[in-house]
Amino acid sequence: MFYHLDGIVSEIGQNLVVIDCSGIGFAVNTTVQTISMLKHGEKAKLYISEAIGESNFDLYGFYNKEEKRCFEMLISVSGIGPKAAMSILSYSSPEALTLAIINEDIKALTVAPGIGKKIAQRVILELKDKISKETQFVDFSAPVVQQASVASSQVNDAMAGLAVLGYNTIEITPIIKQLDTTGMSAEQIIKYVLKQLVK
Repeated sequence: MFYHLDGIVSEIGQNLVVIDCSGIGFAVNTTVQTISMLKHGEKAKLYISEAIGESNFDLYGFYNKEEKRCFEMLISVSGIGPKAAMSILSYSSPEALTLAIINEDIKALTVAPGIGKKIAQRVILELKDKISKETQFVDFSAPVVQQASVASSQVNDAMAGLAVLGYNTIEITPIIKQLDTTGMSAEQIIKYVLKQLVK
């Protein structure tokens, strides 16, 4: 089982990159988001998810663990295959996707080619239920910061989104406490926290 590939970007195509690892070129399906972070001839590390069938062995690679986690959540939805999941992730960052699911924002999902209203509704229905189970032990009632209710709502949405991406309150809370979230959207808060977590 592959966890990540670490090598040189030898080719970049449409939704596909080739990573050269010690002379072996691995063809990796990826998103527009990940491709934008890669440069031909430079070293790259992609987190891998595999799709193995009777006649296929496909690799899907992502620049960060959050994008990989979102991909694996999407393909767990009935009727959503890797192609549809990659389409959604090419038009939604992990931060935007988790917030779209939490806020039941169908329009945010249907901007991706091939994703109609029914598929978007299914994604939200199935993943919101899964998210609520994953975050049921996360305490959002105690305010992290003493701010206006609107700001607190954005903080709570951000914390829920970060929990979906696999982070717990012990990791998140100290970073948010030192952040002035006034005027920040939930997506901006998530992006800031993720940057701090990878330092």
